[in-house]
Amino acid sequence: MSYQVLARKWRPRTFHELVGQAHVQRALVNALDQGRLHHAYLFTGTRGVGKTTLARILAKCLNCTAKGRGDEGITSTPCGQCDSCQAIDEGRFVDLIEVDAASRTKVEDTRELLDNVQYAPTQGRYKVYLIDEVHMLSTSSFNALLKTLEEPPPHVKFLLATTDPQKLPATVLSRCLQFTLKHMPPERVVEHLTYVLGEEGVAFDESALWLLGKAAEGSMRDAMSLTDQAIAFGQGAVRHVDVAAMLGTLDHRHILALVGALADVDVQQLLAEVAQLAEQGPDFAAVLDELSAILHRLAVAQMVPDAVDNSHGDREAILQLASRFTAEDIQLYYQIGIQGRGDMVHAPDLRSALEMTLLRMLAFRPQGVPKPPRTPLPLRAEPTSSGSAPASTPAQSSAPLPASNNVQAEHKAETETPVKPDVKAAPDAGNFGNTDAASASPASADIEKKHTQQPGSDEGADLKESLKESLKETSAEPESRIEPPDLAASNADNQMPPPWSLDDVAQAAAMEQESAFEPDAVPAPAPAPAPAPAPEPKPKPKPEPVSQAMVAPQPEEAASESVDAPAVSASEVKAPAPTEEQTLSIADVADQLLDHAKWLLCFDSLGLGGLTRSLAANCLLESDDGKTLTLRLDPSQEAMQAEVHQTRIERALSEQGMPRRIVFVVAELSTQSETPRQREGRLNQERHVQAVDLLNHDPNIQKLQQAFGATLIESTVKPATAKR
Repeated sequence: MSYQVLARKWRPRTFHELVGQAHVQRALVNALDQGRLHHAYLFTGTRGVGKTTLARILAKCLNCTAKGRGDEGITSTPCGQCDSCQAIDEGRFVDLIEVDAASRTKVEDTRELLDNVQYAPTQGRYKVYLIDEVHMLSTSSFNALLKTLEEPPPHVKFLLATTDPQKLPATVLSRCLQFTLKHMPPERVVEHLTYVLGEEGVAFDESALWLLGKAAEGSMRDAMSLTDQAIAFGQGAVRHVDVAAMLGTLDHRHILALVGALADVDVQQLLAEVAQLAEQGPDFAAVLDELSAILHRLAVAQMVPDAVDNSHGDREAILQLASRFTAEDIQLYYQIGIQGRGDMVHAPDLRSALEMTLLRMLAFRPQGVPKPPRTPLPLRAEPTSSGSAPASTPAQSSAPLPASNNVQAEHKAETETPVKPDVKAAPDAGNFGNTDAASASPASADIEKKHTQQPGSDEGADLKESLKESLKETSAEPESRIEPPDLAASNADNQMPPPWSLDDVAQAAAMEQESAFEPDAVPAPAPAPAPAPAPEPKPKPKPEPVSQAMVAPQPEEAASESVDAPAVSASEVKAPAPTEEQTLSIADVADQLLDHAKWLLCFDSLGLGGLTRSLAANCLLESDDGKTLTLRLDPSQEAMQAEVHQTRIERALSEQGMPRRIVFVVAELSTQSETPRQREGRLNQERHVQAVDLLNHDPNIQKLQQAFGATLIESTVKPATAKR
């Protein structure tokens, strides 16, 4: 007896032997059991998924003549032993007419076929017409088939099969029950091959079956044919090495080795793996495609581990590799890999393009960026002695002085070299981190210079005297508008970013308004008593003059002050910093146990960044026993949890003198406490409200509104983000 290939030998004979098409099997079985049979069925799907097999099984179900079933014995479980079932299996059943539409496309062939439809079946219960690749029929053939397909005789069933249903006319589709067969996933192919080879008594490697399942590309018939070839190639056994050599495909283990070298940041090992791949002469573009596919699976494994597919039989290896990467690294590597694939056409050779892409991944990984220095902020401001405080320089940021100290600042600006006011250094203890200060606007400095350096004129002295009087009256305002002296002194030592910024258009308009109020265009004020001589300055750091916008004038003083005082840009208005939201230094609690309040205050001093900071910012401090710091994490953020983030937090605490072991507990967060992220959002909102309030009461803004009908766009007032 001649050898029968596996694809034919193991073709399913009943619905229950069918693999991977449960949705079609269920519909047909129920229809047969209930007697609700249609006269035309259309099976669609790619090659080798069971279209013809389903049609033959259905033909057996309609014509099975097993003992005891009689003439009406239609069943969903054909016996396979009666004459009809055996004749159908052997391809010699008279009433099963199989037509290859690819070779009989003419309308004459279709008419000849339909001439015999009216005659009753010879051997079976139904005459079944199985038309394979029906989409190959011509338009005239379809038109000739329509009437018979819509109203065939009661003893006729049409079974149509095609791999391209889009080419069928809508008139044909509307006359058939259509069933779309699915692709065979590699998991299902490997499962079926394992059963078949076990029944055949053929030794095999499971990894070799995964290679066959991947190469089959969704076709069970292709998988069986490749298995036949692999058995012959391996002399009666299916081994991984033999199958890889037979298929000429890339060994998946080399790709996993490349990914492992990326995880270890081992450049030498990475290039060694590429050199080993080059010895096999692979398609380096395909190597990069496989690498990008694995990076995609790693990203899925980090976010939803249960969703990782096992298309290569390497699910466990993928889950282990995913724990060795950060989410930032995987996203960056994937993007670089995709772009490198497109750049390969411009490279001198494909191997160098692959190597450069891999080296670029390591060169631009986030961990390669040097960490900026972390400067902790003190919890409370201690008064600084005048002899030990460092002198202020134009490059340093200076906090605004209280109203009572502004007079001394004016005297020092008159007797010493004028220092440009720092209009971007308003303190905000609620902000996270420190930034360098920037210099003041040149227009404000020029206006101040004109007031303070005009020899032979009394305008400068008169103007300073009027400013002193207005400042004395303004000092009686509520404390919410003026920063306390001790906090101002503390913030003078800590360089803080401005809490908000204005749009460039508003700044330009404010600068034009400044030029309209220069001293030369303003009439001289009424004579005033000569000011008392300035006291001898004490040896203390030189405070920088503050903008008048920092002190909100009383309503009755707004008109006179807006004329006498130099115009100030709207961008110089600073929101006062809430004293209760200061940042705590780790050094202040290095020998103490942390509670959640201290955790909130010292969080920013840890200097965390990226995904690690995002993870920690969504945690509540559960407990601290001096050795273990327990953080409660919301279940919605559980996917962000990774060992690398835990290690970074522990390292940050150790660097600040608080060695702790971090333990995450996934549980619902309490509504009584706020996380660092919630606290930061609340502070940003408060600063925004304060900044908008100050702008609405700023005299310069009010003049713009009155003169030009200007409108303050509150959405453009944004808290500044601290640099780390």
